[in-house]
Amino acid sequence: MDVVNVTEINNTYLENIKTEPTQFRVAPSCEGNCSLESYNRRDFYKITLTLTGCSQLLYANRGIEINKPALVFTNPMVPYSWEGDHAGALGYFCVFTDEFLQAGNRMESLEESNLFKAGGDPVYFLEDAQATYISSIFTRMQQELDSEYVYKYELIRNHLNLIIHEAIKMQPAVAYYTPQNAASRIAKLFLGLLEKQFPVESSRYSLVLKKAGDFADKLAVHVNHLNAAVREVTGKSTTSHINERILTEAKSLLTHTNWSVADIAFSLGFDYASYFNNFFKKHTGVTPMALRKTL
Repeated sequence: MDVVNVTEINNTYLENIKTEPTQFRVAPSCEGNCSLESYNRRDFYKITLTLTGCSQLLYANRGIEINKPALVFTNPMVPYSWEGDHAGALGYFCVFTDEFLQAGNRMESLEESNLFKAGGDPVYFLEDAQATYISSIFTRMQQELDSEYVYKYELIRNHLNLIIHEAIKMQPAVAYYTPQNAASRIAKLFLGLLEKQFPVESSRYSLVLKKAGDFADKLAVHVNHLNAAVREVTGKSTTSHINERILTEAKSLLTHTNWSVADIAFSLGFDYASYFNNFFKKHTGVTPMALRKTL
């Protein structure tokens, strides 16, 4: 019979929770930020509870007017913006990483959840009783975050899951519209999504979005529609923009880091260093190592 080392388990737990303050924050909307030093939209999922005001959420290639209490779920890899008086609206929001919820043995990735994925249903309008109940959950999360309770992140994780399950039980909003100047907006979203992946800060992680089809999936549009919109607005193909940005980053990494060519290749989404070498030489006329030797 295996012997359970309780001390070892507790030490492991305490080591884990040291990282959790950087994986979750909650605040009233009127504060304008979550006081999260490392908060970066490309890393954090966000749930917004808006209680007052009238605004428009532009999410991927769709828009929706929010003129009553609502829960809004946004994905770090799906471009979105607010228009109207959202900044002055009363409510709450929280930001958190997928890892924060996965620590609670959640099996489904948030990115694949209908609440957060591109083409999913990010907005849920609330009745008064629902708004009051969910407001109370946000309040409790904020109180727990400020407490000294050693297991507070487990409790916060439970509260967060309560909000997610409440939304799953609701009927999502359906009154989405296509914003004016759709081609211009799609092109702008694509360029923003492309730029969001840079600068590359670690050789341990590879680019997620590498092809036009990857970006089209995130924007919930057909790849042909994306290509046509980008070419119409910018005069260049989607693939040209991607290749140019990868080349710019490759030159920066070769110049300013001591990473190996293999590490740079991996970080930029190439399965093999030879693919990266061929790509780089095709577009610049020299190999990565030849460029590095001239620096």
